[in-house]
Amino acid sequence: MHATTTTIHIDDMANPELTPGLIAAREGQAGCADRMSAEDVLAQAMTATGLSDFGPETGFRERLAIILRSLDEDSGLTRGGRITILDNMVRVMINRLRIEDLVKRYPEILSIPIDRPVFIAGLPRSGTTHLVNWLARDERFHSLTLWESEEPVPSADIPAGQPDPRPARSAARWQAFGALLPHMAAMHEMAATDIHEDNELMFMDLNCYNWEFQARLPRWIDYYLGHDRTVSYAYEKKVLQVLTWQRLRAGQPNRRWLLKSPQHMENLTAIKTVFPDATMVITHRDPVAVLRSLTTMLGYSDRIRRQPTDPAGLARHWIDRIERLLRECVAQRDAWGAQNSIDVLFHEYMDDQEGMARRIYALAGLDLPPHVEAKLLGYLAENPRHAHGKVIYDLEGTFGVDVPALRRQFAFYYDHFPVKQEG
Repeated sequence: MHATTTTIHIDDMANPELTPGLIAAREGQAGCADRMSAEDVLAQAMTATGLSDFGPETGFRERLAIILRSLDEDSGLTRGGRITILDNMVRVMINRLRIEDLVKRYPEILSIPIDRPVFIAGLPRSGTTHLVNWLARDERFHSLTLWESEEPVPSADIPAGQPDPRPARSAARWQAFGALLPHMAAMHEMAATDIHEDNELMFMDLNCYNWEFQARLPRWIDYYLGHDRTVSYAYEKKVLQVLTWQRLRAGQPNRRWLLKSPQHMENLTAIKTVFPDATMVITHRDPVAVLRSLTTMLGYSDRIRRQPTDPAGLARHWIDRIERLLRECVAQRDAWGAQNSIDVLFHEYMDDQEGMARRIYALAGLDLPPHVEAKLLGYLAENPRHAHGKVIYDLEGTFGVDVPALRRQFAFYYDHFPVKQEG
């Protein structure tokens, strides 16, 4: 007997029903600054750590200034929304200080090879989270948990014999977020121990597109796409070396890394430059279906950070952003040859997940012994689709989008990749 799937209609996107928790989150914690300069952000990070060396200048200070200027230009953010983003800026600069301090004390870290990593790239809402969590069941890979992506290096002041507080901090943060937005688990559950996106590692070089999910930052997006991102993938490699070193110190072998992020789709050339022996797996899905899901997920969470929420403005913003991402993907796709890359069409993946896994393993030069295959199949059984309910998406009504016109706008992508048009 199959369990009945709960259907979820979010019908208050434009005028959300505000709980006391949401009202408090919109206001933000008393006493916290909701406007900061780049110098303020860096000073707070230095005060929190007692460290002052941010490492080689990679342009991150300029990027920080552009992000902050763009953030000030987003007049729709609530005070609490701005505070959350600024807190994240301080957090990632704390991480950078700790990374640079560790490398300075143990310079051998930079000689650790990052051997033949497997990258998964794909649009948001195109199955990449499912795919990376599934393949991460194979213990021959290193993979990145959410809590570790948020704080790659522990604080030096943890008392001996005490548990690492980072997983608990992450769990508490996301439990509080889930309590404010109970339908979020049905769209994108965030659990501290789940495998997460490695674009978080570029946060420390301030070239991560996560800012864009929290605010509307056209100035930043123009700047980001107008500059080479190779330097930040080189910084990601440094962070991977730090994470590998920590695993080696804990007695683990040096395994291949399994990594994923939608941001990789627009950085195929940079990844090939920094990780020339990598395997690239690119998932493709109908961008209309992606936007149906993405706008609903972001529109739902905007009730925390925006006043007014402006669903139509959100859709216009993300239609443009996804088009720019996909145009970069089409332009850079030839950086990877058939011998080290594969295009995974979403409908083919959903029709035969096991077969697609075998193709990915063959491309990466990995065997798939029975005990590994059993672990992978166990993940599929334990994590069915719509386990937390099925959200009803309404791109046309809620967000005011002309879908036939949208399909014409993305004709360049349909012409390049034969994705199945959905719904």
